[in-house]
Amino acid sequence: MMTQTETNPKAPTHTVYFLRTKEGTDKPDWIKAGVAWEHGDKDGLNLSLKILGQDIPVKIRKNKPKAT
Repeated sequence: MMTQTETNPKAPTHTVYFLRTKEGTDKPDWIKAGVAWEHGDKDGLNLSLKILGQDIPVKIRKNKPKAT
């Protein structure tokens, strides 16, 4: 049994969209561009984007303060 703090690593936690403006309206079209999974340490995401028929992997990480 899965608790609320556990996640299914196979299921995306986010959906990625790009917004395309439409003539005659202020509301853009939301076009699905891929999916994302949150890292286990909650400091980033793995994205899988579908662009021009290609699967493009992207990693996003939080910025950490630089030592002075």
